[in-house]
Amino acid sequence: MSKILSAVMFFALTSASAFAQAEAATAGTGGWFGTEKATKYFAYFLALGLAVYGGTQGQSKAAAVALEGIARNPAAADKIQTPMILALALMESLVIFALISTFLV
Repeated sequence: MSKILSAVMFFALTSASAFAQAEAATAGTGGWFGTEKATKYFAYFLALGLAVYGGTQGQSKAAAVALEGIARNPAAADKIQTPMILALALMESLVIFALISTFLV
């Protein structure tokens, strides 16, 4: 779990610096830490990474619990599967919403 969080943080940090390089060159501040746009991109991509991490953790936990319930009582598979798929779709839509809102702002 720590490796996943490290990877998310790495991509969040490197993507923010990639977007901020052009801004730093034109602003003349001597670095990208001083620009407001770079700070905004850093915050957005950090929030996106946390949203994706939380969404995947929620989806894996929901799927594991549903499959465990089906394994214990195979007759209840129809009653468990439909709400699980609905919950997974709603979790995924929140992650997609975070992705879209990050690139629109």
